[in-house]
Amino acid sequence: MLAKLGLKLVRHPLPFRLNHVNCFMAEGEEGWTIIDAGLNNDVSRELWKKEIGDKKVGQIFLTHYHPDHFGYAGGLQEKTSARVSMSKIDAGAGMKSWNEDFLDALPGYYRAAGIPQEAAQEMADNTRAFQPLISPLPDVNHYFEEGEKIRIGRLEYEVLFVPGHSDGMVCFYQREYNVLLAADHILPRITPNISYWFHGDPNPLLTYMSSLGKIRKLDVEWVIPSHGQPFQGANKRIDELLAHHEERLEATWQMLEQPLTIFEVRERLFDRPLTVHEMRFAVGETLAHLEYLRAEGRCERVMEAERWIYKQN
Repeated sequence: MLAKLGLKLVRHPLPFRLNHVNCFMAEGEEGWTIIDAGLNNDVSRELWKKEIGDKKVGQIFLTHYHPDHFGYAGGLQEKTSARVSMSKIDAGAGMKSWNEDFLDALPGYYRAAGIPQEAAQEMADNTRAFQPLISPLPDVNHYFEEGEKIRIGRLEYEVLFVPGHSDGMVCFYQREYNVLLAADHILPRITPNISYWFHGDPNPLLTYMSSLGKIRKLDVEWVIPSHGQPFQGANKRIDELLAHHEERLEATWQMLEQPLTIFEVRERLFDRPLTVHEMRFAVGETLAHLEYLRAEGRCERVMEAERWIYKQN
């Protein structure tokens, strides 16, 4: 399917358990378009140097602001003078998520989640460590609009807003071949991380589930994700993802028969050893499930001894 679309896969290794990100290139009449950029590290810089060579790169399309997609966009733009496009929401998030004010506030947020002080500081420091991996920031020249028609290589795609994994996430839909360049919205083997990050959408899980429903209406045949291999049958996978979250929501609600902190719920939902990086994602995902239940009126949140406590209504 990649060959039919004229897409070249550029797979970037990542220094996490999720060990790669799929970026793409396509050649059109006015040069090459790149989709997502990888981290700003030695591995990605060398990969792009090899792939680009003396090619003319006119466009860089970013699906969302997370570091493995957004990180080297500024560096690539400096080297190619390419025009960078992404959603306005995620452009703003990319500029703010690693600034000093937010990073300084993070340990307090984590302590309110019930995380011990030392671990809270380690998690905040882990976030801060991404600053060099996303610098320099790109100059975003164009903000995507819902339904906008864009060209990637020789084919036309539609921009679809699918918030959830990030507040301004976009996918690219090729109607003729019924193919979705899904980024991190739909993944073949793992569930995309849906987290509340102490900023932005207060109920990202509800938003994500709504976005899955939006894509379900298209009955997409081929999904090309940013992690893992292309696969067929978007709706089957969407149904699996929705069922997974319904199961996790029910399990989370059952835990709240007794009052628990966010961290205590996390310990029960993710009962395995986690790296500091994985702990950040686990806490964010736990909080997204708790806030979904709170918005539904199924649980309440109170502050006790400077920690948020959740319990069933």
